[in-house]
Parts: sequence; structure tokens; C-alpha cells
Amino acid sequence: MSPGIIVLIGAVVIGVALSVFKSRFDGRFRGTRPVKVAGRAEVQETATQATPDQAAQVGAAQVGTEHVGAARGTADHDDDAERLTAGDIGEELGERATLLQFSSAFCAPCRATRRTLAEVESMVEGVRHVELDAESHLDLVRRLDILRTPTVLVLDATGAIVTRASGQPRKPDVIAALGAAVDRQPH
Repeated sequence: MSPGIIVLIGAVVIGVALSVFKSRFDGRFRGTRPVKVAGRAEVQETATQATPDQAAQVGAAQVGTEHVGAARGTADHDDDAERLTAGDIGEELGERATLLQFSSAFCAPCRATRRTLAEVESMVEGVRHVELDAESHLDLVRRLDILRTPTVLVLDATGAIVTRASGQPRKPDVIAALGAAVDRQPH
């Protein structure tokens, strides 16, 4: 076999491996810290089982979410969470949760993410979708360590960051992440 064929086969294998790796993590929500759900057992359903009916019952903990790990260490107290205010994002927070999307002008996945989050916003009462241009909010981008667009942060009713996803998230994953944010509300 010639060296050119060996290099070609190696390049294809590396390309496929990188593609599989990227698709495994792209658009998946990861916890910024473990989410405490006061007085409730964690729901073991996977995000792929979420339906529109379940989305309507997010407050009743019908949908669970997977938290891969803590991005910035673990915190046992809600006081340790990074919180955003209406002043930080330039719009009011949602009554129950906020989907904060960082986008850029020429980002095709950002447009698809906008549609997905708008659909979820219309399905779940008290949830607000806010889209920010990353270039116009560089101070916030740096503070929150936003490395690419789209990045979606799920905030609870108090503005605490519950989870985040880089890349285009799937609708069931967004609904599941909202379940964790809504469950954090004081009862």
C-alpha cells in the first residue's frame, strides 16, 4: 500500500472520530453545579422522553435532566451560584425561568436555536427567552466564560445559572433543563 493511501485512511479515521466526539457533546446541557431540588427525589426520566404535555407540567417535576458534572466546582448552597439580573441582560427575567441565548450575526445554528427556544417559551408558562448578541455584550461574555455561539444559559426565577449548553440544543434537552430550573423555586 502506498504512503498516500495510508495518510488518506488516517485522515478519514481522524475526521470520523472528531465528528463523533463533537456530536456527542455539542448542544448538550451541562450543570454549572449540582442542582438541589428541595424536598423532591430526582426524576430519572431522560430528556429524550419529554413530550409537550410534560413540558406543560415542568413545575410538577415531570421532566428530569442529566448533569454531567460541575464546570466550576460543586456548590451545596444556592448563595454560591452566579446570578444575573435584569440589568445584566437588559430585559426582565422570566417569572419561573429564563432561557438566555448568546448569538452572533453570522451563526446559522443560532437561528435554529432561536426557533427552538421560542417554541419552548410558548409551551411553558412563565418562561422567557432572551437573546443577546455576544459581540455587543463582551463584558458579560467574558464574565460568564462564553466561548462559542450559540450558548444557552438556563436561569431560575432568581437569575441563578442552573445549567448551560454550547451549540444547538435539542428541544427535549431544553425542556428537561427547564425542569431543573423550575424545581429550584421556593415552595
